[in-house]
Amino acid sequence: MASLGEKGPFKVADVGCGAGAQAMLWARDGHAVVALDVNQPLVELGRQRALKENIVVDFRVGTATDLPWPDASVDICLVPELLEHVSDWQTCLDEFARVVRPGGLLYLSTTNKLCPKQQEFDLPLYSWYPAALKRRYERLSVTTRPELVNHAKYPAVNWFTPYSLRTELSQLGFTRMLDRFDCLVLDNVSLKKNSVTKAMNIIPLFRWLGHLCTPSTTLFAVKQ
Repeated sequence: MASLGEKGPFKVADVGCGAGAQAMLWARDGHAVVALDVNQPLVELGRQRALKENIVVDFRVGTATDLPWPDASVDICLVPELLEHVSDWQTCLDEFARVVRPGGLLYLSTTNKLCPKQQEFDLPLYSWYPAALKRRYERLSVTTRPELVNHAKYPAVNWFTPYSLRTELSQLGFTRMLDRFDCLVLDNVSLKKNSVTKAMNIIPLFRWLGHLCTPSTTLFAVKQ
């Protein structure tokens, strides 16, 4: 397999691929892509789109709690906006750690319960609600009040912070982790924005305030 210090090509897994837009983006760049989603009609749509564009992607129907790939078989595992929708999220993390090779990269984006603003439920300050109240609205969203989640089939049931996810991933062998503020590019930005960003990277309270104002959690984690 390629080293992430090189340009690739990489073996890329897209978990929760939907209709395959992201998977095909990587495949167009010459990477070997495997993609999985629990929604069979979306997976079939992805296959049809890839076939139409003559793009090779190995699409599969399956669940993130039981990935169909061997241990240490992928260089990059992409998991956008999925973890919040699967009740057994710990098993998902175990599976991501299992299939990523040593030196490989895991990308996660999910909810951020630090931030009062979110897009999952049409309720003010929902991420700050106590767990019991969240469970009540989760039940309503899949029974009598589907409009609360814009009629989503799998509403969000898990709420994370960048800090809690870092802790979970460190226990699974991911030793280097970067959040959205670590990844900001400071070229060609104003002195004020540059100073604020540098302060976030130096002063923990400033970084916490930054996460407080950000509706989602984003992490890049490198496996030991």
